[in-house]
Parts: sequence; structure tokens; C-alpha cells
Amino acid sequence: MGSSNTASPGVTDNSSSSTQSETEYRIPPVAPYAQGEKVFAYHTSCLYEAKIGQVEYKHSQWRFWVHYLGWKKSWDEWVGVDRLMKHTDENMRKKVALDEKFGNDKNGKILRASLTKSKSTNVARGRKRKNESVIKEKPAVHPDKLVSIQMPPTLKKQLIDDYEFITHLGKLVKLPRTPNVNDILKNYFDYRLKKCGSIADSVEEIMKGLCCYFDKALPVMLLYKNERQQYQEACPDNISPSAIYGAEHLLRLFVKLPELLLHASIEEETLIELQSQLLDFLRFLQKNQSTFFLSTYHVPEDIENSTNKQEEYCRFNIRAVISQFILTP
Repeated sequence: MGSSNTASPGVTDNSSSSTQSETEYRIPPVAPYAQGEKVFAYHTSCLYEAKIGQVEYKHSQWRFWVHYLGWKKSWDEWVGVDRLMKHTDENMRKKVALDEKFGNDKNGKILRASLTKSKSTNVARGRKRKNESVIKEKPAVHPDKLVSIQMPPTLKKQLIDDYEFITHLGKLVKLPRTPNVNDILKNYFDYRLKKCGSIADSVEEIMKGLCCYFDKALPVMLLYKNERQQYQEACPDNISPSAIYGAEHLLRLFVKLPELLLHASIEEETLIELQSQLLDFLRFLQKNQSTFFLSTYHVPEDIENSTNKQEEYCRFNIRAVISQFILTP
């Protein structure tokens, strides 16, 4: 997690027209973002306000250690330049548009209203109102009020690999998946029945609710942009996503689930039991990871011949992100 202290390497240039060697020092270019700078950072499909903690220039690539404002340090991570944007009014509007597109409608409308107001007043007053709107809205989704779902490290790695396969390599999960979400839930029922001898009604209700959440959430917030056409083709109106998609997309739901449950009217005692059952289900997924999850993704025909340069770049990023993500407390 610490920043690199490696000195810039010297490079010897042996010229054919000279018998003497000359040493050149490679000085890294100016970083596009500075330590302590407030920025917007992409996480899955949305933009979040973040602050840069550390800056590194390694293997001719910039990378930045970011902390997502208002979120626990366990979400801190290394990101590349491609996931960062300057903290400007224009980019705030992009964040608002993404919030509305992927289900954060309430936040998006408030921020958009704030930006609209700023146009009709002076700049200083407009910025003050916008910041007040953001601050007022934060308690509604404050991390301390969210259901804590601790993702096992191997499943965190699975999520990162999934993100890299889809967004960087342009690959897709081949559909329909076997086993699909319905099959996985049935396997979990059988596992609990064998382990405990019976299944409590609450467990059955939670799993049914999980399946319902998945079917509703998938087209709204669980797909990357380049997966939407595939969804239109694979899921006609009379077919539920849980019958087509598998563990890869089900795991994405657990990233969004704490925020979704925040808006549900659930008593504290029920919430504690729900948290326990969800953690048990995640452990079940981890135990059967090699059976439920794909090791390789499908390459669509139009991008089947991706370049070696792109793949090498992505492999480097995967290693860098995973090493930090898993070690993050």
C-alpha cells in the first residue's frame, strides 16, 4: 500500500557513431492528479467522490491510491488514470446521470436540482448550495447504517476478474449459464437440508427474496454497458434473469445489496438474521467456487482478435489491483 521509493532507472545509450556511452535519466511526466486532490472515481458503473492518498509511477503507468469519501477504508484501492475524472461541475453532472441510470435516482435528482440552482445565482452561493445538498443526502446512505456483508477474499478476487474480463478485455459471460441462479439456490437448499436436517421458514423466505431482488436488479444495476445488448437477446419478457444468468452476476448483487436493503423496512432483529444467512450463502458460494463460476469468459465475434498489448496491460492491472484489494483491512 505504501508508495514506491524506487529511483528512476538510468539507461545507457550505446551510439554507433561514438565510442563513449551516455547515460540518460528517465524522468516521469507530471502526474495528471496530485496527492490529496479530490476527484471522481469509477467503481463498477457509477462515479463516486474520492480523494487521492498516494501516487505511483511504475512500469510507465500512473496509478493512484484512492479513498471513497463517506465510505470505510476497506474500499480504498489502487486505480489507473482511466478510472479517474477531475472534480468539476461538468463531471458532477455525469455522476448525476449515472446515478439515475443505475438506480441511484434519489441522489441524482437532488444533485441535479442543486446544479440547476447554481446557474441562477452567483458561483460562490451556487457551490455552497450544491455542497449542502450532498452533505444532507449522505446520512441516507451512510456506510455505518448499511448491512455489513463481509465478502470472502477469493470472491473479492472473482469480482475484480469479472470487472476486468468485461470492461477491459471486452469479454462476456456465455449465456445461458449452467448452473443458473435458480439452480444455485436449489443447491443451497439441498446443502442446508443435508447439514441441518431441516430448513427454517426464514431461510426459505430470504432465498426467495434474494432471487426476487436479482430478477429486478439485474437489468437496472447489475450489467455493464457492453452487456446490455446480450441481455436484450437472452432475456425475452417471459423469462426471468435468474433462469439465464449464473453466479457471476449473482455475486455482483451482493455489492449493491447493502444499499438496497437500507431502503427496506426491516426490523433490527430480522436484519441481524438476514445478515447471518447472507454470509452463510457467500461461504457456500466460496466453497463451490470452481463449480459455480466460469474460469474464462466468452469472446464476442466482433472483438475476438484483441491485441496482445491490451491483454498484457490488463494482466498488469489485475495483479496490481488484486494484491492491494485482498490485503486491504
